[in-house]
Amino acid sequence: MKRWLVAVLALAGLGGALAQTTVRLQGFGGNDPAVLQGLLREVVNPALEKDNIKAVYEGVEGDYNATLLNALSAGTAGDLFYVDVFQSEPIFASGKVEPLDKYFTKQELGQFLPSLLQAFTLGGKVYGIPKDFNTLAIEYNKDLFDEAKVPYPNQTDTWDTFKDKLKKVQAALGDVAGVCVVADYARMGAFAHAAGFRPFNAQGKTVLDENFRRAFEWYTSLVKDGAGKFAQDLGEGWTGGCFGKEKAAVAIEGAWIGGFLRDSAPNLRYGTTFLPLDPKTKQRGNFVFTVSWSLNAASKNKEAAIKVLKALTSPEAQNWVLARGLALPSRTALANSPIFQRTGKEAELNRTVFNGSTKIGGAVLPFKFGKYNGADWMRPINEALQAVITGKKSVDQAIADAQAELNRLVR
Repeated sequence: MKRWLVAVLALAGLGGALAQTTVRLQGFGGNDPAVLQGLLREVVNPALEKDNIKAVYEGVEGDYNATLLNALSAGTAGDLFYVDVFQSEPIFASGKVEPLDKYFTKQELGQFLPSLLQAFTLGGKVYGIPKDFNTLAIEYNKDLFDEAKVPYPNQTDTWDTFKDKLKKVQAALGDVAGVCVVADYARMGAFAHAAGFRPFNAQGKTVLDENFRRAFEWYTSLVKDGAGKFAQDLGEGWTGGCFGKEKAAVAIEGAWIGGFLRDSAPNLRYGTTFLPLDPKTKQRGNFVFTVSWSLNAASKNKEAAIKVLKALTSPEAQNWVLARGLALPSRTALANSPIFQRTGKEAELNRTVFNGSTKIGGAVLPFKFGKYNGADWMRPINEALQAVITGKKSVDQAIADAQAELNRLVR
């Protein structure tokens, strides 16, 4: 009798073990595997124990988007995976990603920031739940502004007053740039949005119109007018690098700069404010940089994967990430998190970047380019920026050349 009972119990235990469903997650390499392992261990997998589900994360080093597309074609992609908004529409249009509308109620979807959810909506269907996001903000070095006896940048600055402050800092300190300028639409484009430029018109064409030109001319004039220096001339590739090494008094970056400064310049006294206003439209512009968790349409574990997805984007998971200063939450309710109300430079940075996605941010557009490869679309504009900043072309010629290339690309 006892031997029979032991056998039954053993089989029951074995059956329970075999019933566990493993859900594969795929995302970026770099720091993400360590972050995700902690999140899964401390928050997600404990919440899924009752359902006998376990989530495992696989970080992809190198070209993530190319790897994801290949894996989707080969049938080897994870059950859930990151989709960067930058490449989202071609991936969603491939038919390899499952629409999520039937798995979430309208009330559940309504708990995410509308601008972020819209970024992962195509043809009226939701293809991804935003896991976190960033916008751009102005970070300024308080010691350098104090030394130059120039008021700090603030949220009432226009392009003109902001530029004037940068010129005064650069003139007073000599070896320090007001801002180091990068030839990158990911920065200049935010100012173009403030002016009224949109990447695609109603006919789906790109027209580098007068609004674009006004922002382009202002942005490239920062170097010519003594308010900034070209990043490459300072030996740097991004504004955060100039800022952290005190080669420039201002950076134009998102909350990702917080971790970099924490490690490389822990004693730097900095503040954060919103991007300046266009003096003509009285608006500011911005980008939303975001990544979704999306569901593999070919997954054999969809029911379990949806439970994992909901746990990954739950208030508990997003608070875990926020408390560690790793990323900003995509849930509206977490705008009131006590973590955002803390004092200190990183809390101010996170608060400003979070609010940059709301109406305070003005014309806030997702950093995506429809059916086109974003890198291909931006290349003519980035080349035009560099040509003007380095004095190789006039504004008129650079924009004309960029428009001609875009006409060939955007049909």
